[in-house]
Amino acid sequence: MKILVCISNVPDTTTKVTFTDNNTKFNTVGVQYIINPYDELALTRALEITEKQTGTVTAINVGLADAEPSIRKALAIGATDAVRINADPTDAYFVAEQVAAYAKAENFDLILTGRESIDYNGGQVAGLLGEMLNFPSVNVVTAIEIENGIATMERDIDGGKEKLTCKLPLVASAQKELTEPRIPNMRGIMAARTKPLKVVEPNGAEKTSATISFDMPPAKGLCKMIAPENAEQLIDLLHNEAKII
Repeated sequence: MKILVCISNVPDTTTKVTFTDNNTKFNTVGVQYIINPYDELALTRALEITEKQTGTVTAINVGLADAEPSIRKALAIGATDAVRINADPTDAYFVAEQVAAYAKAENFDLILTGRESIDYNGGQVAGLLGEMLNFPSVNVVTAIEIENGIATMERDIDGGKEKLTCKLPLVASAQKELTEPRIPNMRGIMAARTKPLKVVEPNGAEKTSATISFDMPPAKGLCKMIAPENAEQLIDLLHNEAKII
């Protein structure tokens, strides 16, 4: 079985967000980058699947050279090999086009992504990949098992859980309950140094969007303290000032 796992290189969740160039670019100075946590879950589950049966796990990233530490971490966690498509990941459609172009030539049985990246929270790549590759796509799975070319999956829906089966090949995105992420050990870290990391140029697809500007959310207002016996004043403020009732 050949599994492809999409890896995003994202700022750590403790990052202090600022912008440069008249609020048109994210300020990367001093920012620590990590593998997108949902993608780490997808990678771990891919490894668990291949440990039960013969197979390989390829990590793929659309990004520039500064993403390679995260890609090497994916190799240290256990990926067989890795691919970096040498392009700035400006939007989900462009990323999906690049991954799809590579996947078409390699005949993967299963493509896993995270449910979304924690920087833009778009949640689009899995569905776009399914459409571009003409594969079924299943979003936010909390369980996936593969047997005899059939994937059995589970995901949360409003009011309960949905269980479904699908023939391979397919695309699925990982929800947080899918598994527990692995921490690379020393053996994995040493092995990652010699595992293949292939760099390929983008396929020439045009980028379809551009950032005009970023805006920070408005600062929180002052907290007004109302004495517990002044319920009438509280109701008046909620109605006439906050306008939420």
